[in-house]
Amino acid sequence: MGRFSFPMAQGRAEALGEIHARPLALVGQSRVIFQLAFLTDGGAAVDHAVVAELARGRGVAVPGRESAHFAMGWGQGTLRWERHTEFSTYFWDAPAPERFGDHLDTHPFGDQFSPPGNLIAGIRLEVRPESPETQAALATFDPTSLCLSEVKDGQALIATDFRQDGDGLTRILVVDRGMTDAGRGAVVQRLLDIETYRTLATLGLALARTLSPEMRRIEDGLTKTTQSMKSGARENADSLLSEITELAAELEASAALSLYRFGASRAYYNIVRERIASLAETGQPGSETIGAFLEKRLAPAMRTCQSIEERQANLSRKLARTTALLRSWIDVELERQNSALLGSMNRRVKLQLRMQQTVEGLSVAAISYYIVGLFGYVAKPLDKLGLPLSSGVLSSLFVPIAIGFTWMMVRSVRKKHSLEDEAETVDGE
Repeated sequence: MGRFSFPMAQGRAEALGEIHARPLALVGQSRVIFQLAFLTDGGAAVDHAVVAELARGRGVAVPGRESAHFAMGWGQGTLRWERHTEFSTYFWDAPAPERFGDHLDTHPFGDQFSPPGNLIAGIRLEVRPESPETQAALATFDPTSLCLSEVKDGQALIATDFRQDGDGLTRILVVDRGMTDAGRGAVVQRLLDIETYRTLATLGLALARTLSPEMRRIEDGLTKTTQSMKSGARENADSLLSEITELAAELEASAALSLYRFGASRAYYNIVRERIASLAETGQPGSETIGAFLEKRLAPAMRTCQSIEERQANLSRKLARTTALLRSWIDVELERQNSALLGSMNRRVKLQLRMQQTVEGLSVAAISYYIVGLFGYVAKPLDKLGLPLSSGVLSSLFVPIAIGFTWMMVRSVRKKHSLEDEAETVDGE
């Protein structure tokens, strides 16, 4: 069969590589695993610089700037780095110490490690074969929050109290009852995801608690404004509109701030629930499962975030309706003022028309007077010719003719201007 060489669709390489973006770590028997998750507020460049420094320190080739995951040997285990949207994780495994929870002198996260951001989740997970020592290790957990469950049809027992040890790491014990390396790796990855994402999901709760007093203040401000609208709203519409606009701006600013955080919390919460479901836990008498324990604590936090989002949406709609009502009142007031202004302009136009008509009448008399005067000058020499009519009589007889002629000329000019105005009006429409 010949070689296949077809044009590749754009994005095909990324789509095929996505299923290998998170390679599953194979976990052997009796291992201790550390995973730290750091918020990468400084950006991908800072995170890459930390990984590059670790690689150079071990004499390993530095990963590319576009790399999203990287692994290298460190001591008796492997250090794995993975970049996520707003955080990155550092995973390291090593042979488990003699007793559960014993201190390790050598690990990658000592004084030489420079974190790329603030720590958001830290986990110490130990995988140990079932023995009397592991049964004794169960007694080190806090019984008030101990979660104990079997997974993989009884091939493993998981124990954790979600408490932190002296290093600030959440302790998890996996008692191995015959899993394969791949099976142990799958269980370990799910447990690490659950602890990491449940911590990230609750970041929205802290923001919701911060926004709640501000939401109450905006709600009180809206109530005060709507009460003020019952009396004197038309007179104070401008000031009320200014207050409503200010409240709406504050609300939109807080909504924009919380939009990403609440959306991310929902996504992380869904991941936690998916990982818990994939564990397929079986409860132990007298203890809660991880799923039941976290659901009782995460669900109220997510409902609080949802409540703040719904309050923001409802407030936004109420502010929009109030703003529309105030604007309608302002528009009505403007129309009333415009109507009064147009009425005043009409009165002025009528007055100007009357004055114009008066001036036209006076202008006819004045022009006629000058025409008659000119005619008198012309007729005066006729007295020497001995005509039967004197120049004075001729001027008197010419007066009606002059007035009629002048009136007709003025009327003709006014009619011409009226026709021009009408033509301009039609063209404008």
